[in-house]
Amino acid sequence: MQKKFTIIVLLVFGLALNMFAQTIVGTDPENKNVVLEEFTGIHCVYCPEGHAIAQAIYDAHPDDVVLINIHTGGYAAPGSGEPDFRTPWGAAIAAQSGLVGYPAGTVNRHLFPGWSQGSGTAMSRGQWNGAANQIMAESSYLNVGAVATITPATRELSVDVEVYYTGDSPEPTNLLNVAILQNNILGPQTGGGSGNNYNHMHMLRHLVTDQWGVEISETTEGSLYSNTFTYTIPEDYNDVQVVLEDLDIVVFVTESHQEVVSGSMAVFAASSENDVSVNEVIFPGAQACDGELSPRLIIQNNGAEVLNNLDIEYSINGGDVAVYNWTGELHYPAKETIVFPAIEFTGEASNTLEITLGDPNGNEDENPGDNTSETEFETAAETLHAVNMQLYVGSSMAYQISWELRNSMGEVIDGGSG
Repeated sequence: MQKKFTIIVLLVFGLALNMFAQTIVGTDPENKNVVLEEFTGIHCVYCPEGHAIAQAIYDAHPDDVVLINIHTGGYAAPGSGEPDFRTPWGAAIAAQSGLVGYPAGTVNRHLFPGWSQGSGTAMSRGQWNGAANQIMAESSYLNVGAVATITPATRELSVDVEVYYTGDSPEPTNLLNVAILQNNILGPQTGGGSGNNYNHMHMLRHLVTDQWGVEISETTEGSLYSNTFTYTIPEDYNDVQVVLEDLDIVVFVTESHQEVVSGSMAVFAASSENDVSVNEVIFPGAQACDGELSPRLIIQNNGAEVLNNLDIEYSINGGDVAVYNWTGELHYPAKETIVFPAIEFTGEASNTLEITLGDPNGNEDENPGDNTSETEFETAAETLHAVNMQLYVGSSMAYQISWELRNSMGEVIDGGSG
């Protein structure tokens, strides 16, 4: 919902009063927040070291630091069969930084004399922490904040943004940027020891406000800028899946295309009061044994109301419908894994598990489009022969891998790790 100003002019004795409806940001002066843009790529040997340094800066100051990982340049170019993590925006941002090597990073796109890789704002990873500490010690003439909502059924993003000026900007206009980041993207990475399963974090996926942001025309002390941005999030960018629950929304303000004044991570809020969804069917997978089956399901509360009870119907191949009554305390946007009681079925060449969620807490679900799931699976083959199992560990971080062997009920009968 777009915020609006109300200006009341009192003509008594020539007195004028300016009033505004500010709700997201505070009006007291604050120090700057760090916006660290890291230029990286999947074929960059030392980029994982840069990721770790940036993450340590964030971990030490989680309320004052924003990380944006931008895949761009030759090291980001994918080889045959590799994912493309690049964006239409990264090349221009990197070009103005003057970087001469990877990984490189800018802290608030500010020029720190003596620390540049070349003559621009880009710095090598050893300088990022010192630059971040300098920025966090400086006062900011504006506060910026945002509240974001995502409607899972439609994938519509809405971002309410406010910028309040506690002082005067040196520029008559500033620029507001709204960025979509994604975490937990598994993919290749030279270095890091994870092969093709490196966990990429803070990856820039899209700029809602285009390349350099939208203009803020009132930049004097006491000014309040507010706006609402909407955007339908696609299923993928460059064939790389967009997982809604792994997204972060970042807002930051620049004086020009270079200097970043401050920025922050948007706070997520529920888009509906009552909304529950099927997040994932864990079991069965591609196959299951004939006879009895105990499905496993992950549900997610997408509503503002705490989820306390939910009726779930499930059946196999159109057979008898079983009803499971779940009770608990699930806050937005938490998930819960449910193991259903076993249901009997006669296996066919192809089988279908149907699951339907009821109304959350007995209230009508406002987004019922994600309340049903159909999972197809084959009946597993039976044999009296011995089966030899081999686990190939193609990683130098093998200690992180674990395995489980489950029976037809989904129960673990053996496993290992380390």
